[in-house]
Amino acid sequence: MNGTERKNIRPGTKVKIVQKQDQRTGRLTEGVVKDLLTNSAIHPRGIKVRLVNGIVGRVQEIIG
Repeated sequence: MNGTERKNIRPGTKVKIVQKQDQRTGRLTEGVVKDLLTNSAIHPRGIKVRLVNGIVGRVQEIIG
C-alpha cells in the first residue's frame, strides 16, 4: 500500500517515511506512527505523520 491515503494509516502502523531533508535523496526512515498531521483524505506526496520517536515526515510505504 502507498501512503497517499489517510484511511490506510492509523497510530501504531509501521511505515517508511521520507523526512524533509531527505526528499532530494529519497532516503527512507522506518518507524511506527504516533500522530497523523495531514488533515485531508489524500495527499499526492504522502500523508504527513509523527513517529513514536518524534521524527516527522511523509509516508512513502506502509509495511505489513
